[in-house]
Amino acid sequence: MNVTFYGVRGSCPCSGDRYRRYGGNTSCLVVEVEGDEPLIIDLGTGLRVLGEVLHKDVRAVGAPLHATALLTHLHFDHILGLPFFAPLQDPGARLTVHGPAQAKRSLKDVLHAAVKPPVFPIHMDEFRGELVTIDTRDEDFSVGSAKVMARVIPHSGVTLGYRIEADGRALAYLPDHQAPLDRRTISDSVMELCQGVDLLVHDGQYTEDEFSTKADWGHSTAAFAVHVAAEANVRKLLLSHHDPSHNDREVDRILTQARRLPEAKGIEDVSSAHESQSIDLGHM
Repeated sequence: MNVTFYGVRGSCPCSGDRYRRYGGNTSCLVVEVEGDEPLIIDLGTGLRVLGEVLHKDVRAVGAPLHATALLTHLHFDHILGLPFFAPLQDPGARLTVHGPAQAKRSLKDVLHAAVKPPVFPIHMDEFRGELVTIDTRDEDFSVGSAKVMARVIPHSGVTLGYRIEADGRALAYLPDHQAPLDRRTISDSVMELCQGVDLLVHDGQYTEDEFSTKADWGHSTAAFAVHVAAEANVRKLLLSHHDPSHNDREVDRILTQARRLPEAKGIEDVSSAHESQSIDLGHM
C-alpha cells in the first residue's frame, strides 16, 4: 500500500514562498494498492493536481478513469477540487464518492448544489464523466481489495474518519477532528479507527495558544494528535491539515515541539505531511 499526498492544507488554499515546502493545496491524497483502481481520499484543491497525473495515465492506455473517493465531510476545503478534476472531462469516466450521509439532503444533492451557477459557471451534470455518490454512515465496506472502516468523528458538521486496510497494512485518516477541552478524552470511534495502524494522518492544525481561542472550531492541536497516536499504539504519526496562517517555519516549529512531547517517545516517527510526499507502507 502506497500513500501519496496532493494537498495537506486546512481551511483554505494558500500560495507563496512561505508555503513552498509543505504546500498550499487543501486536503487530498491517493492510496494505491497493486491491482486496484485509485482510492482517493478527500476532494480538496489537491485533487486538481492529482487529476492531471491520473488523466495522463489513463490517456496513455486509452481508457477512461474509474476510481473511488472517500470524502470526510462537506466543508469547502475538502470539495473545492471536484469541478477541476480533469478525468471527469472524459466520456465513460466514473468517480464513485463515499461521503457522510446528511440529515435532510442526499450527498449527491449537496455536491451538485456546490457546483452550479451562480457559484460555479456550469452544472455538475454537464461533465462528460459520471459522478456516483454513496451516502455513508458508520459502516464497513470494501473498495477493490482494500477494507474500509468509516466512523463518525467529532468535528463541525457530520464528519467521517476512515481506516483503510490492504496488503496487511493499515492507514487511518482523520484530517478534521475536534479535540476535547481537556485534550485527553478520546472518543470510541476515533480509537476504533486508529488502534494499531501503521500510519495515522491526523489533524494538527492548532497550537495550544490558538486552541485556547478556537476550542470549538473543530480542530486539534499537534499535542492531542500525539496523544491519540500514543493511546492507540500507532506506529507512525503524520500531522496534517496545516493552518493557512502557518508558514513552513511555523509548521517546522510545531513539529519540533510535538516530537519533544513525552508521549511521542513511544511512536516510531512523528512528522508533518507535505505535498508530493509518498509513503510506501509495504505489505505483509
